[in-house]
Amino acid sequence: MLGIFKEKLVNAPKELKSPASTSRCSKPKLSNEILNDFMSSNSSNAFSMCFGNDALLAYSSPNNNSTHQRFFSGLDDIYCVFMGELHNLSRLNKQYGLSKGTNEAMFIIQAYRTLRDRGPYPADQVLSQLEGSFGFLIYDHKNGTVFVASGSNGQIGLYWGVAADGSIVISENVDLIKAGCAKSFAPFPTGCMFHSEHGLMNFEHPTRKMKAMPRIDSEGVMCGANFDVDSQSKIQMMPRVGSEANWATWG
Repeated sequence: MLGIFKEKLVNAPKELKSPASTSRCSKPKLSNEILNDFMSSNSSNAFSMCFGNDALLAYSSPNNNSTHQRFFSGLDDIYCVFMGELHNLSRLNKQYGLSKGTNEAMFIIQAYRTLRDRGPYPADQVLSQLEGSFGFLIYDHKNGTVFVASGSNGQIGLYWGVAADGSIVISENVDLIKAGCAKSFAPFPTGCMFHSEHGLMNFEHPTRKMKAMPRIDSEGVMCGANFDVDSQSKIQMMPRVGSEANWATWG
């Protein structure tokens, strides 16, 4: 999967951008070049969707060599690419009043839409209820919102980085991210969620802040940053009331 979002939609954590990306031979690519790389490497089973000049999603169907299942779904201008498997999907579908055949991507869309519009539960509580291995990307075109999450067991690895034009790039393909973002990339932290308006949060420790730790590659060059829970910090949480307690308004 691939998601690319311009700066006007998503402000990437400043720690992702490495000074080495502008001063060394290996420089980040433009968004359209990264998309072309994705499409050419998945030429037989890939498609892409562009949303004006601000966002694009690309998806390739799983093949015989795929380790994890993946799905792409869209509903009411909300799009989701999901990788992995939810072991409690049947129970979750029943809880949300969905049909038995609803796949993981469509469930995530329905849960996101429900909680965005009228749900009483915060996103961290909902994500903590997901059992299994997962990594997913949501783009809410109507609201211009990006939401990313990665399961805590780390079996579905996601990566994010910064393209030459400042766009944030998200994919499970580390080689694509490396080639497209040069030194300005890092693994997306497991057990975490990222909201384009409210930033990065660990959904298992929602009252703790995240801290960035510089990554140094084998050449001794700073290469983005790893993000982890700052056990010494605490976020002052406001009471969640009514429609304000949803995925759109974070925590």
